[in-house]
Amino acid sequence: MNTSIIRFILLYVVGFIGLFLLLPVIVALIYHENVWSNYLVVAIPCIIAGIINSYLKPKESSFYLKEGFFCTGAAWVILSALGAIPLWLSNEIPHYIDALFETVSGFTTTGASILENVEALSHASLFWRSFTHLVGGMGVLVFLLSVIPLAGGDGSFNLMKAESPGPSVGKLVPKLKIQLRCFI
Repeated sequence: MNTSIIRFILLYVVGFIGLFLLLPVIVALIYHENVWSNYLVVAIPCIIAGIINSYLKPKESSFYLKEGFFCTGAAWVILSALGAIPLWLSNEIPHYIDALFETVSGFTTTGASILENVEALSHASLFWRSFTHLVGGMGVLVFLLSVIPLAGGDGSFNLMKAESPGPSVGKLVPKLKIQLRCFI
């Protein structure tokens, strides 16, 4: 297994979640809420890790099915674990496991919640909760497929095979080209 490409991709995910966590900071500052520091304290180390990672490109950029399975699962865990910390630090959700459930619910777009009154959250936390649903709806797979070319690897097909349901996965690009010719 190519651990250097796995490290590179997962630290890119950490860097991106750091950037994503800056959005609730902006919302909190607009609404004059004190929870901005809870988001910033998680965002800054994540961004720093992502910046450092961008200078440590892996020498071997081969990316196979094993790496695809591992990166997909690990990205879900990392996104959820880091995304739950600000909700827990703000004490709006007092137990970390409940904040983790809320974040996993967002990234998987299940819509389940432990909160009886969701609207009681601060504007920043409401934004973050909604943003996790947006990223989950977009698909973590699409997110990871956009990160893999940054590593110089051509393993996006292996990652798609790791995430897609069903016994077989076809390549999307040739089918899309055929479909586009029909419309032109």
